[in-house]
Amino acid sequence: MEFHSNFSLKDYNTFGIDVKAKKFISITSIEQLREVLVSEADIFLLSGGSNMLLTKDIDKTVVHVNLKGIATLEESENQVVVEVLAGEDWHQFVLWCVNHDFGGVENLSLIPGNVGTCPIQNIGAYGVEVKDVIESVDAMEISTGKIQTFSNSECEFDYRNSIFKNALKDHLVITKVRFKLTKGAHKLNTSYGAIESELLKYNIENPTIKDISNAVITIRKSKLPDPKEIGNSGSFFKNPVIDISHFENLKEKYPNIPSYIIDDNSIKVPAGWLIETAGFKGKRFGDAGVHNRQALVLVNHGNASGQEIFELAKRIQSKIKIDFGVKLEIEVNVY
Repeated sequence: MEFHSNFSLKDYNTFGIDVKAKKFISITSIEQLREVLVSEADIFLLSGGSNMLLTKDIDKTVVHVNLKGIATLEESENQVVVEVLAGEDWHQFVLWCVNHDFGGVENLSLIPGNVGTCPIQNIGAYGVEVKDVIESVDAMEISTGKIQTFSNSECEFDYRNSIFKNALKDHLVITKVRFKLTKGAHKLNTSYGAIESELLKYNIENPTIKDISNAVITIRKSKLPDPKEIGNSGSFFKNPVIDISHFENLKEKYPNIPSYIIDDNSIKVPAGWLIETAGFKGKRFGDAGVHNRQALVLVNHGNASGQEIFELAKRIQSKIKIDFGVKLEIEVNVY
C-alpha cells in the first residue's frame, strides 16, 4: 500500500475542487481496507466523488475505496442475484446489466458515482429507486474491521436516504452490494419523465431494457452536464415534499407549478422548477453557477472554490424560502 502526502483531490471529485488531503491512499482489497482502518486513527472515506462538495482541505487520511468486481451469485429462470464490489462505476454496472439482459436498473443509467455509494442516498431517477433492486449490503465496521450484512429492510431506505446516511454515518464502509434483478420477464417503467416520448421518436412500441436505458441516457445528456466537461455533482438539491394546503396556495399564484402526488397529504414539487422560477437558471457568480439547461445542477465553471459553490447554494435556499415558503434541502454531502 502506498500513502501520499498533501495529495490533490481535484481528480477525485466531480466538482473538480482542488483541495488537498493531508494523507491519501487508494485501497483495492478488503484486507487492505481492514489494515488501513486499524492503522489510521482518523479517516475520510472517498468513493466516486460524485455526491460531495469539498469546501476545505481534508486534515485526515483520505481512503479511496477502489474495490472492483462483479459476480453472479444465484440465477433462476426469471431472477438473478448479482454481487458488486463498492468501487465499480455505477453506470458501467448498469450497462453490464443491460448487456446481460438483467432488468431493474435501466432507468438509473448515467447516474454518476460508484456502486458503494448508491445505497447511502438511495439513488433514484425516472420512477425507480435503487432500494427497489437491492437485496443486501455488506459493510465493514470502522472501529472493529468486522463485516456486517444488512438486508434491504435493515438499510431503512427512504427518499434519498438510508441508515448509512443517518444512524450509521461515519461508522461503516460499504464494501459490497447485492442486487436482485429480473431475467426475461422484465417489469418496465416508462411512464415517468420523458421516457415515453423519447421512445416514440424512434417508433419503439415494445421497448427492451436496452431501449429504456438508451432513452434515459439521451434525456440525461440533453439536460445534465458531463462532469468531465464542467464540474458538477448532478442534482444538488432534493425535490421538496410539501403538504396539500401549501401546494394549493402556491398553485393560486403559479398555476403551472408541476407536482407529483406522494400520498393524500403530501405533494412533491421539482426543486429545479422552483430554482428556475426564482431566476437562478443559467446565472453565474464568478466561477460558481447554475446550469443553463437544468437549474437543479450547480456547476464549477473552472476555478470556483467549494466554499463559493456552497455560498451560492445557501443563496438559492434563502430565495426559495422567501418566494415559496419552501425549505430546499441539499442532496450532496458538504465537507
